[in-house]
Amino acid sequence: MSRLRRALLTVVVGTLLVPTGAGAAAPASAAARPSPPPSAALVRDPAAYVDPLIGSANGGNTYPGAVRPFGMLSWSPTTTRGDQTDTGAANGYAYDAARVRGFALTHVNGAGCSPGAAGDIPVMPFVGDVASSPTADTTDAVYASDFSHEDEAATPGRYRVGLANGATADLSATTRAGIGRFTFPKNKPSSLLFRVSNSLNGSEDADVTIDPQRRTVTGSVLTGAFCGRRANGGDNNRTTYYRLYFTAHFDRSFAAVGTWKNDTLNAGSKHTSGGEGYLTGDARRGRGSGGYVSFDTRRDRDVTVKVGISYVSAAGAEQNLASEIRRSDTVERVAADARRDWSDQLRSIEIGGGSDAQRTTFYTALYHSLLQPNITSDTDGRYLGSDRRVHRIARGQRAQYGNFSGWDQYRAQTQLLALLEPRVAGDFAQSLYNLARQNGGVWDRWVHINGPTHVMTGDPSAPTLAGFHALGVRNFDVRGAFDSLVRQATVPHPDGLSDAGCPGQCEGQRPNLAKYLELGYAPQDECHCWGGAAETLEDSAADFGLADWARRMGRTAEYRALMPRASWWRNTFDPAAGGIGYQRARNADGRWVTPFAANSDVGFAQGTSATYTWMVQHDVSGLAAAMGGDAVAVRRLDDFFHRPDGSWATGGDPLRYDPTNEPGIHTPWLYNALGTPWKTQETVRAMATGVYGTGPAGLPGNDDLGTMSAWYLFAALGMYPQSPSRAEMLLAAPMFPIARIHRDGGPTIEVRAPEASATNLYVQGVRVDGRPTTRSWLPASVMLRGGRVEFKLGSTPNTAWGTGSGDRPVDRVTTG
Repeated sequence: MSRLRRALLTVVVGTLLVPTGAGAAAPASAAARPSPPPSAALVRDPAAYVDPLIGSANGGNTYPGAVRPFGMLSWSPTTTRGDQTDTGAANGYAYDAARVRGFALTHVNGAGCSPGAAGDIPVMPFVGDVASSPTADTTDAVYASDFSHEDEAATPGRYRVGLANGATADLSATTRAGIGRFTFPKNKPSSLLFRVSNSLNGSEDADVTIDPQRRTVTGSVLTGAFCGRRANGGDNNRTTYYRLYFTAHFDRSFAAVGTWKNDTLNAGSKHTSGGEGYLTGDARRGRGSGGYVSFDTRRDRDVTVKVGISYVSAAGAEQNLASEIRRSDTVERVAADARRDWSDQLRSIEIGGGSDAQRTTFYTALYHSLLQPNITSDTDGRYLGSDRRVHRIARGQRAQYGNFSGWDQYRAQTQLLALLEPRVAGDFAQSLYNLARQNGGVWDRWVHINGPTHVMTGDPSAPTLAGFHALGVRNFDVRGAFDSLVRQATVPHPDGLSDAGCPGQCEGQRPNLAKYLELGYAPQDECHCWGGAAETLEDSAADFGLADWARRMGRTAEYRALMPRASWWRNTFDPAAGGIGYQRARNADGRWVTPFAANSDVGFAQGTSATYTWMVQHDVSGLAAAMGGDAVAVRRLDDFFHRPDGSWATGGDPLRYDPTNEPGIHTPWLYNALGTPWKTQETVRAMATGVYGTGPAGLPGNDDLGTMSAWYLFAALGMYPQSPSRAEMLLAAPMFPIARIHRDGGPTIEVRAPEASATNLYVQGVRVDGRPTTRSWLPASVMLRGGRVEFKLGSTPNTAWGTGSGDRPVDRVTTG
């Protein structure tokens, strides 16, 4: 993907020591990495430091396969633990499950809902006679193979593995197509199985057609159902919303062909169809369809296949393949181009200095952050809408994108996207607006490909697009999107009174909005949502984003109507709860839900009151005042980040900070607003070095479409968005001696820190454009127009810098 090479941000920052993930062996691809560059020299080949296997254990739910930046196709292994309907990992690959049952064509990075999303059209190299239906092999005892990680290599744009059955797979990808070379043992029966119905979540229907004369396999799968097996609301989402078409062209003739449906094998058959359903266990096992093609390996053991996909049509898949992979292309040629593509993309942030492990952690985080959103439109501009009709992108929009994990991404990943790739962010904003218009005006909080899934809580599109706008993104219908989001926030929708899918996938985007507007909070007993207190906090943040966006656009009426709602978090803050004050669920009659416990999730979504109480980024001064003042809030934060023995809290304690999930990941940065920025500096560094690292266990939890990776990048660069919907950046001590961040087509910011080191994690002073500043934040003008920022770092806290009343980040919340 080409980028304009104008620089936005040059960062000179301090170093860190990054731990290796527990029990994680270095992947085979690490052996080819270059020697560390001298001192603070910039990394010239960032792709060499990417390890796609990071996050493939410890619940990170990443995938290691071949993919391009923002790619539609991602060709990656599907592992098995002995159950063909559940891989044991949300995205199909678990590092500790060293048995593979196929290589699927689509994935979503780091989604936390098992069995995840996509994993469509697994293709399996099989050695042996195809003597029974692969679908009847419900425990993957026959039509799967063990493998060793020593025989596995994952690099940006390429994935290779040798299987215990004697076959090898070597895969690469373009944006909408892929090329694979499968090598089989000589003189042994060898086949490729197309498990067309076996998407991770199951399928409504699937079909496959084999054409020996044209040497092609084509077909499709009708599927969807993200989070369809979830206990809290999953029954509401066992629905279909897309059909993926594929075409596979082979470089050689087939020796034999066949198909299967359920437990019946039909040797010689060239067509079949049938889905698996979306249920679990025996209701799905043994169902489904597929086809196989076999090869004569007496003289030639290699089989090359070129695959194109489309969400529009079979013709679209053919066109995508023809447009992106030439007849003369080889795996090596496509892989080399993919590596160049990734290196160009990864140079959006150039770093220098640090250790090999530090650079690997950093560039893999950047790699994971830029896997999404995913292009869903064909090369001719057509795409599948949320109404399941085919549309064409309008003039000015370069691509339609899907996959929006809103509740997660709006806290870090979308701001990074807008900073580095504002044109992609604008196309993404337009994509979400397109989908909302096709969905009756509803902006769904979790969009999979084109499908509204209703997963999680809140209205994350509002702060996301407000944040895009704050960071200068303008290449979308700004006024139309704003008006649509304001309508969603102010006009009740009938779905808001439905309990379908609750609590985890409540159908209403702004649940029971009329009652919310009447009471000023979401009542636990009548909210039709996943936790009244959580919904109130999420909507307060969303309304602040819309109000601040209105202010920037000069929309006075909307600003005055929405800004007071940004303080409605106060209506679920009980100053008596726990004796010190916490967020707490309350019912429609105004009474607090009892009993109360700070470590309870009653009224909250994937978190506790102890975590959610801090979810007021846009009004930290107001929150501190409600707690009894800044000093009280600082002491509470100290207790939140430390266990009773004084060690850092890194998860597992519902009363303390959890770096593995999104509701509290902004919390380490709140000290800046409380006049103790040195505590932000030491807390951010502790979390970045304590829970992130190299190896498969190098992520603290679900990457959630790049969100956790984006948090790490901001921590490593020493800045983080003050609120999701604004461009101001809170400051901490950066981690590398030098870095340059290039905003595609944007201005340049240079940041220097000559004293940077592993121990110099405290800010002693900052200069902006040569003038000293004691503010612990950067104004939006620096991000938008550029400038020079110089850090002076030291090994001990400077308790004077950034502590004055004028040095703290400014809240813009007004109550009426």
